[in-house]
Amino acid sequence: TPTIKALHLQLDTPIRYQAGQYVQVQIPGVEGGRAFSIANAPGADSSSSEIELNVRLVPGGAGTTWLHEQVKEGDTLTLAGPYGRFFVRRSAALPMVFMAGGSGLSSPRSMILELLASGCTEPITLVYGQRCASELYYDAEFRALAAQHANFTYVPALSEVAEGTEGETASVAKGYVHEAAQAHFGGNFVGHKAYLCGPPPMIEACIRTLM
Repeated sequence: TPTIKALHLQLDTPIRYQAGQYVQVQIPGVEGGRAFSIANAPGADSSSSEIELNVRLVPGGAGTTWLHEQVKEGDTLTLAGPYGRFFVRRSAALPMVFMAGGSGLSSPRSMILELLASGCTEPITLVYGQRCASELYYDAEFRALAAQHANFTYVPALSEVAEGTEGETASVAKGYVHEAAQAHFGGNFVGHKAYLCGPPPMIEACIRTLM
């Protein structure tokens, strides 16, 4: 999209990880690592020799600017991981709702792809928000998955709809993630497990709506 770039990294050594976890990437000339969630699901053996990272360009950010404007095919990066305790809790077989905003889609995408590939039969709903249609990445993929899997529902939402594009966005909810989720579920989330990933204001609004 205009602000989000997918990086596909071929690893020297496969890593084992749980869908939802992240890695720390060392960026040349930038002090300290930068954390990025893994956007693809691990293989059947919970490992992968290739990982995808979705990087949002932060205005003035040295690390994300380098990854957007300078990194090229064949470059070598150093990363560490996996880290994090954000992963699917399988102990209770309950319907799941994933609520994501912006580049926060990475972890939920990994989780949902793994759940569907593993034959999960519990209902899965993804409510995903962006500001405008040009930023709604992986939209076609999730629409296709919803058509293929009866237990998966995809609810895209836009907080801004440009004048003259109403026809193009007719199948997209209008408003923020928490508003789209509240409308879709009729305000009743009883009996669901929820997984949230996105900017802090979005997380706070979603928690208030869920509770």
